[in-house]
Amino acid sequence: MIMRDIEAAEKRIASVFGTDKAPEVGKESLQVYRAHLLQHFDKEAVLTGREDFLWEEFYVFGPGDKKEYEELKKNRASYTDTFELVDIPKKTIGDHDLIALVRRLSDGKKFEIGLSWLTTKKKRTAAYQLLDDFATWIVNCQ
Repeated sequence: MIMRDIEAAEKRIASVFGTDKAPEVGKESLQVYRAHLLQHFDKEAVLTGREDFLWEEFYVFGPGDKKEYEELKKNRASYTDTFELVDIPKKTIGDHDLIALVRRLSDGKKFEIGLSWLTTKKKRTAAYQLLDDFATWIVNCQ
């Protein structure tokens, strides 16, 4: 991201809180951001992983067996899957992320995934920007 993009993201994030500067990520600030997302996020947006999920690293970048990986993906969410957002429950992952309840489009299975790990399939949309700003806040304000 170039400096101008970072500054613009910081302004958008701060505006969620009605302040000049975004607060640190914590349980209370996560709930404020959650309310903003629930109000503004396009639930029709198709989601996918921003990058490989933690459990996948062994298979994507490590020595993990590809057949085993494909078998595990049947019952675990993968960054290569596509999802629809079902809800963003009030519970959090510690003090550092919201949980997204998603439904995998291919088979209807539901999963809970850290919201900052998700992005939209289509870039340059309002939903994409909302998730990108959220992930930027999570990474930079802890």
